[in-house]
Amino acid sequence: MTSDVRELQPAPERSRSTAWPATRALLLRLHFYAGILVAPFLLVAATTGLLYASSFQLEKVVHAHELTAPLPPAGQAPLPLARQIAAARQAHPQGAIGAVRPASEPGETTRVLLNAEGLPESTQLAVFVDPYTGQVRGALPSYGSSGALPVRAWISNLHRHLHLGEPGRVYSELAASWLWVVALGGVVLWLTHRRRTLRPDRTAKGLRRTLSWHGSVGLWITVGLLFLSATGLTWSKYAGANVDKLQTALSWSTPSLPATAPGHSGHSGHGDGPTTEADADRIVRAAADAGLSGPLEIAWPAKAGGAFTVKEMDRQWPQRNDQVAVDPASGQVTGELRFADYPLAAKLTRWGIDGHMGVLFGLANQIVLAALALALISMIILGYQMWWQRRPTRGFAAPYARGGWRAAPVPVLLAIGLVAIAVGAFIPLLGISLLAFLAIDVVLGLVKRST
Repeated sequence: MTSDVRELQPAPERSRSTAWPATRALLLRLHFYAGILVAPFLLVAATTGLLYASSFQLEKVVHAHELTAPLPPAGQAPLPLARQIAAARQAHPQGAIGAVRPASEPGETTRVLLNAEGLPESTQLAVFVDPYTGQVRGALPSYGSSGALPVRAWISNLHRHLHLGEPGRVYSELAASWLWVVALGGVVLWLTHRRRTLRPDRTAKGLRRTLSWHGSVGLWITVGLLFLSATGLTWSKYAGANVDKLQTALSWSTPSLPATAPGHSGHSGHGDGPTTEADADRIVRAAADAGLSGPLEIAWPAKAGGAFTVKEMDRQWPQRNDQVAVDPASGQVTGELRFADYPLAAKLTRWGIDGHMGVLFGLANQIVLAALALALISMIILGYQMWWQRRPTRGFAAPYARGGWRAAPVPVLLAIGLVAIAVGAFIPLLGISLLAFLAIDVVLGLVKRST
């Protein structure tokens, strides 16, 4: 075992002869600290992410009664949308209508979303109506734009902030901030290793076997880890704010619907929605005439006399995310926003977020996310196993020993320092934790010298 570890270490004389070995020593030290101190956050994020990848299928099972309705007899048409809304309002008169998601195919229920009091932020009360009979099949809290029902919302918030609210978001942002650093650093270390392979060496034993699996698995999932890190940072509190500023400065933000309907005294739009069958169904027909197709969401105007917004909600590939504004009085489309007209960066953001959520390619997307999570969990466990196998108490020095980076030329250290400052300013939790690592390293060095 000892010979395995010594073979993995760069020769001391050679490491001080050029800039690269010293720089590699710095990368090893950083990779080591990130693995020991940040890996627990990554492990939690990967585990909760694995749960979230399965939450879509779990939601369909747990909330099957509300989400589904008996298939209608052949040829039977659904009830007018206004009658479905009226049935929901009769069963749940509290709150104002926020939006309606009509059933997009037989066997589904229509979802009427109410802005009821007492619900958490970004949550509405979803009333589920059989579109053919008008029977209300239940009501559940619906979270976020994806309409997550309780089981998926609980898992989503566990992954996002561990049910600790805003303070809990620090954990997920810290994980996303370091994930790309650990992934890219691992690739560089793998490329500069003398025995790098694309597949694990099954003939190796001990430390070399662990390292082979850790490096090979990490290499194969690097692109996926970079994707999760980048998209995760867009949702974060601190780095996400900087991403928003950058998108605004470069005109990469998602555009908004350009037009609304003028006011119409005495007509609908007072928060309780259309009052006749013609109002609701005319809005849907106007959207259909404009080329929109299901699944749809009809959003009620915030002010009296405002336009209704009809949005396509299909986020699978190819995506359909067009939206139109419809005047409830005339039934005329007063504004359009086509997904095809989004700036490329806005499209990439939409695709990235949907891919991170597991909705871009449906079940296939969720399977890939689950595989990535399992691979990351395996890598973290292998990383800790490597640390245990070459721990200093076994009588040899680890390749990430303190001080090897000091042999790097000053220009190299300055360049690395400037890059770290710039990245740390844009991703604050990365910069703060990096300073913490340096402080810990200095303190440990002083303690060791004094003993």
